[in-house]
Amino acid sequence: MAPRLKERYQKEIVPELMKEFRYGNVMQVPRVEKVTLNIGLGEARENARAVESATADLATITGQKPVVTKSKRAIANFKIREGMTIGAAVTLRGDRMYEFLDRMLNAALPRIRDFHGVPVKAFDGRGNYSLGLREQLIFPEIEYDKVDRIRGMQINIVTTARTDEEGRKLLELMGMPFAKDRS
Repeated sequence: MAPRLKERYQKEIVPELMKEFRYGNVMQVPRVEKVTLNIGLGEARENARAVESATADLATITGQKPVVTKSKRAIANFKIREGMTIGAAVTLRGDRMYEFLDRMLNAALPRIRDFHGVPVKAFDGRGNYSLGLREQLIFPEIEYDKVDRIRGMQINIVTTARTDEEGRKLLELMGMPFAKDRS
């Protein structure tokens, strides 16, 4: 069975986008290509267990085994040597990506305290969106008692949209809670 968000995309979002942006072909309609999650682990030089718990958290959230990222070069100011472990990352595509987006939009983001929406300005100019989260505890899969330390994460949503306007409309129709301008 196809994920709920994927079915909604095909049945409701594609026709809406075709009408709004006047696409001549269904293949021109922007879609989400992949979602990447990244946890930076600056603390990994002192605490070797940080890598294990961060990868376990990412695996629990995404249902996929994370890749441990290593530094490409030495940076003296950050006390990093070449080849040191500096983070963990996961790339989601296909059904897993839609399942994750659905859980993030409907279960995780509403659990953030004093939540007023995600920033609209976090697009990169080509329709891709970056979202930074301060804690992994907003995901219902994470058990509070088993967390050794609260870690933030970066979530990048890569779309096939050509402009930020197209990308914003796509994510808006998918249910992304963008903040209202408070000016």
